[in-house]
Amino acid sequence: MTDLARSLREKLEGTHRISALPLLSEHVSSDGTVKWLFDVGNGNAVETVFIPEADRGTLCVSSQAGCAVGCPFCSTGHQGFSRNLRTGEILGQLWHAEHQLRGRFRLSDNERAVDNVVMMGMGEPLQNYAALVPALKVMLDDHAYGLSRRRVTVSTSGVVPMMDRLRHDCPVALAVSLHAPDDALRDDLVPLNRKYPLRELLGACVRYLESAPRDFITFEYCMLEGVNDSDVHAARLVDLVRGRSEDSAGIEVSCKFNLIPFNPFPASGLKRSSPQRVSAFAALLQEAGYVTTVRKTRGDDIDAACGQLAGEVQDRTDVQARRSGRSIAIQPVRMSS
Repeated sequence: MTDLARSLREKLEGTHRISALPLLSEHVSSDGTVKWLFDVGNGNAVETVFIPEADRGTLCVSSQAGCAVGCPFCSTGHQGFSRNLRTGEILGQLWHAEHQLRGRFRLSDNERAVDNVVMMGMGEPLQNYAALVPALKVMLDDHAYGLSRRRVTVSTSGVVPMMDRLRHDCPVALAVSLHAPDDALRDDLVPLNRKYPLRELLGACVRYLESAPRDFITFEYCMLEGVNDSDVHAARLVDLVRGRSEDSAGIEVSCKFNLIPFNPFPASGLKRSSPQRVSAFAALLQEAGYVTTVRKTRGDDIDAACGQLAGEVQDRTDVQARRSGRSIAIQPVRMSS
């Protein structure tokens, strides 16, 4: 960078470094999905997934080495938590994907390989807020990647205070990992719910929409056989987002639903809902007037599908000891009058 003063260049050389994330492995699925494993030091590695689609290329980016939330249906959570990724490590995943794929697809200068980024990889992004927001701003900046706010999505399990901060600091599209229609079940499926129950979460969603680039929140819902996939659960879910349930306390949220077929892994002890059950569940939500999509499972043959990302994590949270003896309580459901 010869346009900078020599003294400044010497100072930068002594205090900063520019380097790519060391690549440990790359796997390509039969459906074209690509999964990379990056070394982030001290025995930790994180995974990044590229999903090619007809109208866009989506990159699923990790924000932490592991995850401390501990959702029982997520392979990352079963590995525990080591540390937050730095801003450069978050951006390094996008840098690598864009450079690798541009050459692989022989794209021209005005074409991009990645035009859709979802912070849905390993970790809870809003628990790494200090590194996340600068990374998002670089993704959005016209002098960097120039992505649209509508094409960058942060997925959260419901860190309410950070949702409120994000809507002021860098409002991008928001997806919320809901997975249950009431507090009793969500306490088991998403342990963070015990700290930020549905009433607080839905209130944060409504506030977020004041600044969001989209006029709806996407609610992610992992379909677990015999746990959260009955017709009664669907009816309760509608009541929840319409503000008609006790747990939503009159708070109605403009939303769409994204149903995610569970991707099994040995330690979970959970099963995927049948395609027929998923379709019936989706139909009930659609009949109630809500846009509902069923996520197509991609990359499951290379363990790159939703919920399967695990990487390598040197756990500092004793997750296995905390999980010992704990199981999901499946309670019989009854329709309210």
